[in-house]
Amino acid sequence: MNPAHHLKPASGAAMDVIVPKRRGRLIALACGAIVALAAAGWAAWHWLPRGLQVAGADLRIATVEQGIFRDDIAVRASAEPLHAVMLDSVESGRVEEVYARDGDLVDKGQLLFRISNPQRNLELLARQSDYAQQISNLSTLRVAEQSNRSERRRRLDDFAFALEQAQKAQDRSERLATQGFISAVALEETRDKRDKAHRALTLEQESNAAEDKVRGNALGRLETALDGLSTGLELVRQTVDALAVRAPIAGRLTDFRLQVGESIVTGKRVGRIDDPRRFKLSALIDEFYLNRVTVGRQGVVLQDDRRYAVKVGTVYPQIKEGRFTAELLFTQQQPAVLSPGQSLDAQITLGEPGPALLLPNGAFVADSGGAWVFVLTDATHAERRQVRTGRRNNAQIEVLAGLAAGEKVIVSSYAPFGKAARLQLSF
Repeated sequence: MNPAHHLKPASGAAMDVIVPKRRGRLIALACGAIVALAAAGWAAWHWLPRGLQVAGADLRIATVEQGIFRDDIAVRASAEPLHAVMLDSVESGRVEEVYARDGDLVDKGQLLFRISNPQRNLELLARQSDYAQQISNLSTLRVAEQSNRSERRRRLDDFAFALEQAQKAQDRSERLATQGFISAVALEETRDKRDKAHRALTLEQESNAAEDKVRGNALGRLETALDGLSTGLELVRQTVDALAVRAPIAGRLTDFRLQVGESIVTGKRVGRIDDPRRFKLSALIDEFYLNRVTVGRQGVVLQDDRRYAVKVGTVYPQIKEGRFTAELLFTQQQPAVLSPGQSLDAQITLGEPGPALLLPNGAFVADSGGAWVFVLTDATHAERRQVRTGRRNNAQIEVLAGLAAGEKVIVSSYAPFGKAARLQLSF
């Protein structure tokens, strides 16, 4: 036996066995893996946050409902005097005396306070002096005019007498001439004298008329100037009289706190006088209602379980901090006890009640303007949706489009959500 033959390594061919492939098991494992991955993906999609996470307990959620919309608004109004007259100082000066106190009932013409202003007193003295001087000048001119007029009348009378004598002389000469006692030359001389006397009288009359016109114009101008001085003197006298301030109407003195020795300037508000019996109400209303709150709208005021009818008397359209002012007037009676500044609850009717799709009024309106809301898509998610709203009152908002009855809407403030389009609620 060949030893080399025994040392040859075995090939292993006798040990190779063909094993058939098990494809079914591999397919099952692959399908299981796919299902597991899908389940994991669904769980991740379901449990991972979708949208901004917010605490559901902090939200106010309401349901859209079909109901009756009451077209009125409730406002808080404050009482003001129906009529009031402002007291502004028309002169500057130092307060010398105060005769009334804040809150007093005063009568028309009652003295309230007095101020001193030496400058006004000096102006009054100067105007009085000018007025007296002009009166003296006018008197002097009138005396001179009267004297001149008397003198001119005497001269005019002399010329008239001379003409009359010349006319008589001419008449005598004509009679004598017809009888042949005087010559034609002598007759002509008498006629010349009569013509000269007539011309002298005419010239004097014309001169007097012209002088009367000139003097009349001078007197007229002086009298006009005197009237102007009189008016100016009266104005200065009124300013001096205004240093003693009197009540322009009867009523209650309000915001009057002058002190003796205090200096005030022209135009300074020193107080006002209120009507103590009749009042009006001033209400601040959201600018959303500006086009609907008009003069004449009716309403009611509640006080001590009693209702008092009011109407909108004046609307001030100027917007300040998102609100405008409206004045309410009592149409029949007013509360028996009412004080300036007192607050009352008022309700203004804007239209007739009617059926509508309703959403409770909430803080969300200030953030979205009623143009969009967050609607719950399920118990833990909400998404932003565009809506169209109509009328509003303090408790209700009319929904015109974008929502259906039964849907739930977040009606609390949207300010914490920023620009988020989806919310995930956690409870």
